[in-house]
Amino acid sequence: MSKTKFVDFKAIKAAITMEQLLQHYGIMDQFKRTGESLNGPCPIHKGSNPTQFRVSTSKNLWNCFSDCEHGGNALDFICKMEKCSIHAAALKAIEWFNLDHEAMAVSDENAEAAEPKTPAPAAKPAARPAAAPKAAPESNAPNMPLKFRLDILERSHPYLTEQRGLTPETIIDFGIGYCAKGMMANRIAIPIHNAKGEVVAYAGRFVGEPPEGTPKYKLPPGFRKSQELFNIDRAIKEPAEKPLLIVEGFFDAMKIHDHGYRKVVALMGSTLSSTQEELIRQHTTSDSHVIVMLDENEAGKAGREDIACRLSKFCFVRVHQFPRPDMEPEHLTDEEVADIVEGHQ
Repeated sequence: MSKTKFVDFKAIKAAITMEQLLQHYGIMDQFKRTGESLNGPCPIHKGSNPTQFRVSTSKNLWNCFSDCEHGGNALDFICKMEKCSIHAAALKAIEWFNLDHEAMAVSDENAEAAEPKTPAPAAKPAARPAAAPKAAPESNAPNMPLKFRLDILERSHPYLTEQRGLTPETIIDFGIGYCAKGMMANRIAIPIHNAKGEVVAYAGRFVGEPPEGTPKYKLPPGFRKSQELFNIDRAIKEPAEKPLLIVEGFFDAMKIHDHGYRKVVALMGSTLSSTQEELIRQHTTSDSHVIVMLDENEAGKAGREDIACRLSKFCFVRVHQFPRPDMEPEHLTDEEVADIVEGHQ
């Protein structure tokens, strides 16, 4: 989307949540959930009081009761964090959360209605919580196969072999590697295949911890990750009697594969879209077993309960809970993976 193109602020605000933004900035662990509120230190003025910044998850609004003395919606929050205009904040949201560009755009004649007239008011406590914001309609348009390949990748980069501990075989199997130039420059390029085995996108993982304001993962504009399940093309070739493991991230799936268990898919997040649900339905039967194994954090706990409830309508589902907070599938050993799989068969 051109930086000068008009955007539909209302649609963008409906498509993203404050909880997603806190996760994007890597500060979700600083917040405590109480009912429909998230409380923590203010990330805008870098406060330390654990109750000075409040998010209403039902209203999708935030408020700082300390130095900022301000509140607002998700776009207002990006404006404050990035010190940018509302238009720039909208473009950042579209890029960070891979929103459908066409769905988030408005025609020139409607542009005036899309631009905010006045600054958003501060969020105020309400006696009765409002209904949760509606998400933007999920696009059913498929991701088209790419007509190119990123072939010049460094497979032996230390981030892969030392920091992530992947074997050369797994690195080659998944076709990943450090990209020095192009759209994924200075990132680990990860090809994403559809169920047919066609490459539909590359994800770029920043090497190490990214600087403030830089997302860990970069996905190409227009790519809808909700339409895909990472590693689905390999997983469906495994024996039907094996359980299907569902994890959150790319490296979770690759580490499980590294441990010798290849029937694993990654959601590329902690939520299951209707398209991803249908993909699982197409490749399972009433006798199939699925193990939902998301990260042991608030987002993972909420996601796994929803996923288990939905998938249990057409197959056997088990939820794996890790013994320690913030533990992820990537942290498992060979023996632990084997125990989890065998324990659910």
